[in-house]
Amino acid sequence: MTEPVVRIPDAKVALSTASVYPESTATAFEIAARLGYDGVEVMVWTDPVSQDIEALRRLSDYHQVPVLAVHAPCLLITQRVWSTDPWVKLQRARAAAEKLGASTVVVHPPFRWQRGYARDFVRGIWRMADETDVRFAVENMYPWRYRDREMLAYAPDWDVTKDDYRHFTVDLSHTSTARTDALAMIDRMGDRLAHIHLADGNGSAKDEHLVPGRGKQPCAELLERLASRGFDGHVVIEVNTRRAMSAAEREADLAEALAFTRLHLASPTGVPRP
Repeated sequence: MTEPVVRIPDAKVALSTASVYPESTATAFEIAARLGYDGVEVMVWTDPVSQDIEALRRLSDYHQVPVLAVHAPCLLITQRVWSTDPWVKLQRARAAAEKLGASTVVVHPPFRWQRGYARDFVRGIWRMADETDVRFAVENMYPWRYRDREMLAYAPDWDVTKDDYRHFTVDLSHTSTARTDALAMIDRMGDRLAHIHLADGNGSAKDEHLVPGRGKQPCAELLERLASRGFDGHVVIEVNTRRAMSAAEREADLAEALAFTRLHLASPTGVPRP
C-alpha cells in the first residue's frame, strides 16, 4: 500500500499583532521571530507604533519578520485613528501595505450608521482594488446579540458573501459568533478567498478568538480543505491572549496555535485524489 503523500501549500502563517494584546506591536514582532512565524499582520489601532510605517519597517528589518498584511483601523476604538474619514483610513492602509511590502489589506464592512460609506462601499472597494496590486480582503462579521435581541450592525451585510468583492477574509471566531457554517462560507467564497483569520469559538455572543482546537469551529477541517486546494494566501493567527497569566503563558498559546496550523495545513487528508 502506498503511503499517503503530505502536501504543504504555499500559504504563509502569520501572527496578528492583536494576538499579543495588551502587549505592544513591537512585542508581536519579537514573539513572531522567536516562534518561527512566517510574518505578521499589523492591526492598526491605538498603539502609536502600529500607525507608524517607519517604525514598523525598522521592527520588520530588525527581527527579519516581514509584514504580510495590514488590518485597516475598522474597530469602534479606532474611529479616530488615521482620520475619521473611512476612505482615508483605507487609502492610508493601502499606502502602508505598499511601503511595507504587504500583499493584503484586511477591511471590515461599514457600520450601519456610516450610511454614506456603506452605500458606496462595494463599488468603492472595487475602485481601490483596481488602483493597486494590494488585495483588499473584506472580512465576514456577525450580528450583535444581547440576550434574545439581535442587531444588524454592519452594512451592506455582516455576511460578506452576499455582496460582490474581489477578495475575502474569513474569520472563524466571527463565523462562531454568527453561528454560521464556516466551511459553507469558504465554499461560497471560492477562489476569491485570499486571507484567513484563524481562531476558534463556542458559539458565544462574544467574539471569543480562542486558540484553534479549543472551541467548536472546524479549524482543522478548514486548514485541510485549504491544503487540498493549494491555497497560497495567508493564514493569520488572531487569538485572544488577554487572560494569559504571564508572558510565558501567552507565548505558549501562540506556539500551540502555530503548531496546530502547520500540522493541519500539512495533513495527508488534504491531498487531492487523482
